[in-house]
Amino acid sequence: MEERLKSKALIGKVLVSEESGKKFGVVGDIDYIIDSGELINLVLSETTQHTDNLNLQTDEKNRMLVPFSAVKSVGDFVIVSEKDIA
Repeated sequence: MEERLKSKALIGKVLVSEESGKKFGVVGDIDYIIDSGELINLVLSETTQHTDNLNLQTDEKNRMLVPFSAVKSVGDFVIVSEKDIA
């Protein structure tokens, strides 16, 4: 049986590239649709220099956003596909 993960468990995990293993930062918050609970974006905090090359969208507070659709797996780290970010 597949183990379910609460979305708040993502906060504080390091975001890592599936392709290169580069660390992009830490998940600081999550954007989601209140009515459905659908996850939209991971909000990065403690970003690294590797995020400069990603062309990420930002929110009204100028925080970098990673689309949740780019997430490939979650464990000790949140693994994302760089090609799915842009």
